[in-house]
Amino acid sequence: MRLRACAALLLLLSACATTEPNTRGPAARNPRVANLQRAAELPWVDGGRCVVREASNDWAVMVERCFHALDHDRLEFRDVTGRCSVASAGAAVLGLGVCVLIAPEIIVGAVIVAGAVVVAAAINEELVAYRRASRESARSEVQTQPLKKPAADRKPEPSGQDWFPPGPTEPLERERRPDCKPIPVRHAGEDIPHNECADKFPPNRYPGMDVIVAGERFDALQVGARVLWEIKTHRFDTYSDFIRNREIEKDLKQIARERRAAAECGYDFMIGVSTQAHKEALLAVLPSLRIVVTGCKR
Repeated sequence: MRLRACAALLLLLSACATTEPNTRGPAARNPRVANLQRAAELPWVDGGRCVVREASNDWAVMVERCFHALDHDRLEFRDVTGRCSVASAGAAVLGLGVCVLIAPEIIVGAVIVAGAVVVAAAINEELVAYRRASRESARSEVQTQPLKKPAADRKPEPSGQDWFPPGPTEPLERERRPDCKPIPVRHAGEDIPHNECADKFPPNRYPGMDVIVAGERFDALQVGARVLWEIKTHRFDTYSDFIRNREIEKDLKQIARERRAAAECGYDFMIGVSTQAHKEALLAVLPSLRIVVTGCKR
């Protein structure tokens, strides 16, 4: 409760200092993308995963929740405006860095970063996907713009009585690529604990079924979300170092194919593993992966 109260105080102070918003391009109208672009200028120790997870929130909320994931060894914060000293109670709890960062815009000299900043992998993936989707959407609008017919050839507009609003449409990517439509197929193999985990944990939109998207087989398509899942139920922490290394090599080859197929068709991709050891081993090799520990038993 104390943290939330302090965050509210700092948000209020930030609102008072707000200048005219930047309206450059479509990203300025998309708060999530604006947050990602702003966060891309900072160094993150988790590959930007926390930022990607929280970017749909207000900037101040995202900063509060992800401040721990910053590379603090490379950052120095300065209260160049004196704004944070006014909110001394909040700054004492949340820290000067949070107070400086949640300002509507970062003042020159307020945040000093040691060394060059390489955009965190997870943030870069999100921004690349957004730019790709924006280009394709613009291209599609141009290609599908109907030609105006001469007035004599126009059909009368339907009356309100026989007109119904169009139902929800599928993403344009799927319309152009039929293989992006998920095809349910029976779970591969007879691994009952694995199949039960795939059905219950995400949970699976098609219980008892895998789904094929863009030629790749996934363990589950999450209910109510465009998220494809790869489920691992290995007892990874019981393996020898040699077997662990071989298992990670095999996992990464499969994950690379599945993640690419999911991204091409506009799906998020998640991995569920049974143990913390398995999660840490995968992240040590590829920090941008989105992994959760399911706790599913064998």
